[in-house]
Amino acid sequence: MITPSEITLENHPCFNREACSTHGRVHLPVAPRCNIQCNYCNRDFDCVNESRPGVTSTILSPGQAVAYLEKIMELREDIAVVGIAGPGDPFANPEETMDTFRRVRERFPSMILCLSTNGLGLTEEYVQELAALKVSHVTITMNATDPEIAGKIYAWARHDKMIRRGTKAGELMIEKQMQAIRWIKEYGMIAKVNSILVPGINEDHLPEIAKTVSAMGADIMNCIPLLPTKDTVFENLIEPDAKMRFATRLKCGEYMNQMTHCARCRADAIGKLSEPMSEDLNELIKGCSRLPIDPTQNRPYVAVGTREGMLVNQHLGEVREFAIFAEDPEDPEEFIQIDTRPAAAPGGRDDRWKTIAETLHDCRVILVSAAGRTPLERLRDHGIGVIQMEGMIEAGLSHVFHGEALPPTLERHMDCCGEGVSCGGDGTGCG
Repeated sequence: MITPSEITLENHPCFNREACSTHGRVHLPVAPRCNIQCNYCNRDFDCVNESRPGVTSTILSPGQAVAYLEKIMELREDIAVVGIAGPGDPFANPEETMDTFRRVRERFPSMILCLSTNGLGLTEEYVQELAALKVSHVTITMNATDPEIAGKIYAWARHDKMIRRGTKAGELMIEKQMQAIRWIKEYGMIAKVNSILVPGINEDHLPEIAKTVSAMGADIMNCIPLLPTKDTVFENLIEPDAKMRFATRLKCGEYMNQMTHCARCRADAIGKLSEPMSEDLNELIKGCSRLPIDPTQNRPYVAVGTREGMLVNQHLGEVREFAIFAEDPEDPEEFIQIDTRPAAAPGGRDDRWKTIAETLHDCRVILVSAAGRTPLERLRDHGIGVIQMEGMIEAGLSHVFHGEALPPTLERHMDCCGEGVSCGGDGTGCG
């Protein structure tokens, strides 16, 4: 377990304003799924100029994330912090989250580690391991201590396979968040509370949150003004002005320290807080997402769902035989088909995807026209990525093997959150 004497705020730019100009952070987007839907959050968007929680250019597996981090550390000397903040919630994706932290701690033993979560899926067992891994800074996004107010902010919350809405969702979230803060402090970590300031909903309530969490030992609070976002319930609300932000922070500051330099970080944020995502870094992270899910494994081939051998034009569920492609050993710019392999017969549920994974054990990626969420997750668990596209096989192979951009006309959609093309939820990504 970490002891308080081992923890320092010094080099974490989100917890220490003085570190903003000297120290950077990198967020690893390994947590696509979310267990709640907030009325202010929409993650179905990606632009290098868009900086807000829930936005990411791609999703990385734990292995890809470490490969990406290694490349970042070769390029930069200012990275002091590695965090996981979505684009969903880290504990709606606990296996990926904990695996990533284990790998990063082993590879970079002196790195500051942090995470941001809505608290719903956090258990004491996870907190114990986080402490053992020296994850020193944990942020809980908590928007109310009154269930009725919380019920106006959360559209739904999913826990133990049950969906709760309205006040019942609010009650559940508050219970889990307060317990999470208790555990975080019990195991010696620094606790930050993020609260979204929503005009007309909780603007007068945030001081009560500050009073409550301060009494529980939370260390710092971040009052984040609502960013009205298209296709959300709150898209037509007005963003809090400077006067409202100042007044809220002043009142909350009576109970605990306030963070006033939040940059509304992306789930794949990189560099100093004021630094935008550059095109070069955007291409780097996308390139790492095309690596084998576990880069330490030898997976030299790509499987394709095709009817005639020229086009990617089969849904994963309808494939009866995969075409297997490799780089041409005599000309690395070209590709050759080396094999065909049968797909497991329909039915059998998860067993089918396990059988397919075994058949394609040396393939890093499957190219298909479309795929459902369950097979995507099951194949990913076995180290195989799925790219959804339609068009020439050669374009897909160039994308995987050579890192060439996949033309937008061929790409189906980025299954970034695990809830479909468009989904809501709390990205919880602000540092």
